[in-house]
Amino acid sequence: MLNRPTYNRPPRKRTAPPDPRPIVISGPSGVGKGTLYTRLRENHPGCFAFSVSHTSRKPRAGEQHGVDYHYVSMEEFEDLIAKDSFIEHAKFGDNRYGTSKMTIEEQSKKGQVVLLDIEMEGVKQMKKSGIKARYIFIAPPSLEALEARLRGRGTENEESIQKRLAQAKNELEYSKTPGVHDIIILNDDLDTAYKQLEEFVYKAPEDQ
Repeated sequence: MLNRPTYNRPPRKRTAPPDPRPIVISGPSGVGKGTLYTRLRENHPGCFAFSVSHTSRKPRAGEQHGVDYHYVSMEEFEDLIAKDSFIEHAKFGDNRYGTSKMTIEEQSKKGQVVLLDIEMEGVKQMKKSGIKARYIFIAPPSLEALEARLRGRGTENEESIQKRLAQAKNELEYSKTPGVHDIIILNDDLDTAYKQLEEFVYKAPEDQ
């Protein structure tokens, strides 16, 4: 079962990772990616910048423009595609998601390591973009546990849940491809998964 967040560690001193490359974190919807990278940012304040993606979907309750996503219309999104503004972009269901080039450039100039939450098709495009990055995949303990987490959100209808589970199967299969990800972290226990994430992020480049 996927554990709920527990914030029981005091913030650490500000220490930037020795490897400045952007970190791409991927994994099925509902696997707990956000919980893990949020803890990383809280424990190392000022060291990481989260790349806020663009999306054509409407905000969910409590989400904020410019914080969770840059919310744009489908027409605006397709205009950005035409202008080659994205490093990667993908369509899931009836909505589009993308990571802008400008966002990563601006945050990297501040001396922070950029964190990107990107799904499978986005990872494929990132790999082809020529941008040097580190790739982390967060896996659920089982599809049953993932389904329970998605249903527990209370934000998805049955059709949406089934689409996300089908996509999760595809992502889990893709994660087995040799050389795609630098590390696969099983999020069965949140504290254990976080420790693995932090240790990988703070490894020296020559140790990876």
